[in-house]
Amino acid sequence: MERENQFVGQSLAFLDAVERTSRAASLERPVLVIGERGTGKELIAERLHRLSGRWGEALVTMNCAALPETLIEAELFGHEAGAFTGATRTREGRFEEADGGTLFLDELATLSMAAQERLLRAVEYGEVTRIGSSRPLRVDVRIVAATNEDLPTKAERGEFRADLLDRLSFEVITLPPLRAREGDVAVLADYFGRRMAAELAWEAWLGFAEHVAQQLEDYAWPGNVRELRNVIERAVYRWDDPESPVGHIVFDPFDSPWKPESSAPTSGAQSPQKPKEAAPARPDFDDVADLRAAVDSHERSIVEHALGKHRWNQRQTAKALGLSYDQLRHCIKKHGLMEESG
Repeated sequence: MERENQFVGQSLAFLDAVERTSRAASLERPVLVIGERGTGKELIAERLHRLSGRWGEALVTMNCAALPETLIEAELFGHEAGAFTGATRTREGRFEEADGGTLFLDELATLSMAAQERLLRAVEYGEVTRIGSSRPLRVDVRIVAATNEDLPTKAERGEFRADLLDRLSFEVITLPPLRAREGDVAVLADYFGRRMAAELAWEAWLGFAEHVAQQLEDYAWPGNVRELRNVIERAVYRWDDPESPVGHIVFDPFDSPWKPESSAPTSGAQSPQKPKEAAPARPDFDDVADLRAAVDSHERSIVEHALGKHRWNQRQTAKALGLSYDQLRHCIKKHGLMEESG
């Protein structure tokens, strides 16, 4: 999947974060980016680099959680030949690779205390020492770090160096989760939907059916923009009728009646009881002033969702709802669904 490198959104919370990023870009200071998974922390790091005076030099990215603790320091600071088993030749670290440019440290909170100590010296004095060497090397690197952890709390508990946090937090940019970006779900859904439709060579993009648009707004988006992009692109490519709005969407791609059960417990352990399913949320009946209208609205939503799920195959939809074909046709006509789909 092509990596997204554009900022798309119109909410004030989102635009404020982008504006703060632009203002901080020209300063030769560390920046700490905070945000949930999928909120675009790497995009912020790229913007900080591209709008800075270092834009012509390297932007080096390192995911601190992607390597075992034993290799983190060698990856960051480099090593000499023979410094440890397997070190057959001298290798530059990420600091040396980023000399003159920007070093983006993602998942900063996963660094060991030993690596944090060496990182602190590099930030304070602009010097790194390769593993196996006693000669420090001067480097000119701007640090941008990112995490989804509460670093001040971790520092209070002794799980993160407070002095390193002080050095890295000249500017802290906290990205809002998608659920807090008012109006941006619809904007992003349309943006990703149009792109996917173009990729599939659709002649036109008719958007989403009304009930699907409402589902998108009601969903909590724990995976934020990254999750939304996957959901939208999957919905568009699965939709077989480009001449009508997308009428069905799946949030959980693993949801299936044939989903395998969890592995059996180890021998000697008692089989855990299957947890009871949470009861569905009870509708707010206090707001019902017209029973017939409320029932019709509920019926319409059920039929509309089922039609989308079965891609407007009316015989399959009727079977799934336990209706005859004629009964389903009556519901479609009653609620004006055929006119909307056309």
